[in-house]
Formats: sequence, C-alpha cells, structure tokens
Amino acid sequence: MVRDGYIYGLSLLAVAAVLVWFTGNLAWGLPPLLLAIFFLQFFRDPHREIPSGIGQIVSPGDGKVTETALIQTPSGDRLRISIFLSVFNVHVNRAPISGVLSGVQYRKGKYLNAMNPDSADQNEQNMVTVVGHGKDEGIEVVFKQIAGLLARRIVFNFKAGDEVERGQRVGLIKFGSRVDVIVPSDVVLRVKVGDKVMGGATVLAEILEAMAVVPAQPSVRAASARVHPEPAESEGA
Repeated sequence: MVRDGYIYGLSLLAVAAVLVWFTGNLAWGLPPLLLAIFFLQFFRDPHREIPSGIGQIVSPGDGKVTETALIQTPSGDRLRISIFLSVFNVHVNRAPISGVLSGVQYRKGKYLNAMNPDSADQNEQNMVTVVGHGKDEGIEVVFKQIAGLLARRIVFNFKAGDEVERGQRVGLIKFGSRVDVIVPSDVVLRVKVGDKVMGGATVLAEILEAMAVVPAQPSVRAASARVHPEPAESEGA
C-alpha cells in the first residue's frame, strides 16, 4: 500500500466513525466509508515478479495498451507504446529497464483526456530517459508519466544520475492517467492494442540483438501489423 492510501483511507474511516457516533445514523457514515474503500483500493501496491531475461522492456504501469506507433524523434525513428490507466488500475509506476537516469524533465501542460492522442504532447507530464546497463546494456528507453483528465499530481522519486533496476518502483500518477514508453524501432513487440498489462511484470518488447537464441523476426519498422505478440498477463482490479 502506498502511504497516501493509509492517510486518505484511515482519515475517512475516522470521519465515518465520528459521523455515526454523533448522529446515531449509519447512513451518515456511508459516503466517507465508500471513499475510504476507494482510496485504499486506488493506492494498493501489489508484489510483482520481475522478468529477468536479457533485453526485456517491461511495462512502467498497469493498464490497457491503447496505441503502438512509429514516431519521429531527434534521434531517429522510435516506437511509442501508450498505456491508459483507469482509476481502477494500480497507479504505482516502475522502471522499464535497469540503467542510469540520464534525464528527468517535468513539464506543465493541459489536462486532456488521457485517451486523446494529443495528451502525449500537450498534457502535464514527466519525461524520464533511462540508459541501460547490465542485462539491458546498450538500450535507451524513454517513458512519460502523463496526467489525465482527473490526474492532478505526478510523483517521481528519483533524479538524473540515479540508478534504477528493472521493475523498481519509481513513482505514481494520482487518479487516472497515461504512460508512454518510447523504445528503439527495431524491437520485437510482445503486446498489442487492447492488451492489459501489469507494471514491472508484463514484457512490452524485447531487443533483437539480445535474443541470440530466438529466430529472426520482422522488425516493427517493416509493418506494425506483423508484430509477434505474446499474450499479456492481466490483473483483476
């Protein structure tokens, strides 16, 4: 459980108890009780088994894959994987690979619906660049924590120069949001639009160079319709 869950949840439970005590009516305690249950559920932080394979890029958050698209960046072609987090998903964010944070850039912006493609560029967001080491040597991944229509606070607990491990907890976005993962364009995708993913546990993509024992497969650059997804794990709300 994230600390915020205890703060909000226990405070509201206390409010519910006080209202019932003073009014003698259980109905007065119902609204704060329901809110307490919501906050305790929203800020849950379950244990995850982190994949240990070479060159695997894991999801930084729970949710549903809404887009996989090739994009142009100053460094060349990249693949963007967008994941929508509803208020019923776990909102703890995790590092997609092991490495050093070469950049952490927070930017104010709008609060468009996170399902809107424009939110990737226009919404309030925190952009994190991770340069891989160890099993993820040579990989550079950018992931964005993007505020949504309801989200009003992005939390990130690290700074540029810090080291993180694949699947490590790094922050959260409060109350509905989106995370984008920007990876090299020659990865092999392991998810598709509509898949449900779990932060730190679901492999979004793998780097071809790291997969010596895997037969060559078409690059994402060739055609997004010819990716080779594996079924993504899902977690009940």
